[in-house]
Amino acid sequence: MTQVSASPTLYIFSGLPGTGKSTLAQRLASRTGAMYLRIDTVEQALRDVCGIRVEGEGYRLGYRIARDNLLIGNDVVADSCNPIELTRGEWRAVAAQSGAHAIDIEIVCSDQNEHRLRVETRTSDVPGLKLPSWRAIVEREYHLWSANPITIDTAGKSVDLCVDELLLGVAGLALDSGA
Repeated sequence: MTQVSASPTLYIFSGLPGTGKSTLAQRLASRTGAMYLRIDTVEQALRDVCGIRVEGEGYRLGYRIARDNLLIGNDVVADSCNPIELTRGEWRAVAAQSGAHAIDIEIVCSDQNEHRLRVETRTSDVPGLKLPSWRAIVEREYHLWSANPITIDTAGKSVDLCVDELLLGVAGLALDSGA
């Protein structure tokens, strides 16, 4: 029987809709071979299958799915808005309880005009998901960080450049921790 030697990693993405978060999370999962867990998909499935008004259920299911995968040694990319300190702490607790490393990643778009244009011109790739309006995004509760995440500002940059910055940030954390 083969044993997993290194602890798995939970990559905890955060950021407002339209910043490029899902694109970068998908690219990181593809590059690292990590399991990709998108809360938008989980929440829309709950709406479609169960017919419920979703509040925190998607996150709670996501935590369980992530934990199951971390416990068997799979790295997990958790893609969600993750706007408040409570959910950020819950993701970190999942990692700790699973013996995994946690890496906080925040995706921002510092150019408000670019961010708004993205929001107003994008289409959903999750069947049935209604995307939030620019106004809903601007009015959304979003807490400042108490920790120091890897922050990637996607304004004016290509996806490839942002992925390279993200991979450098992740590699830098691995070097700092001696992993």
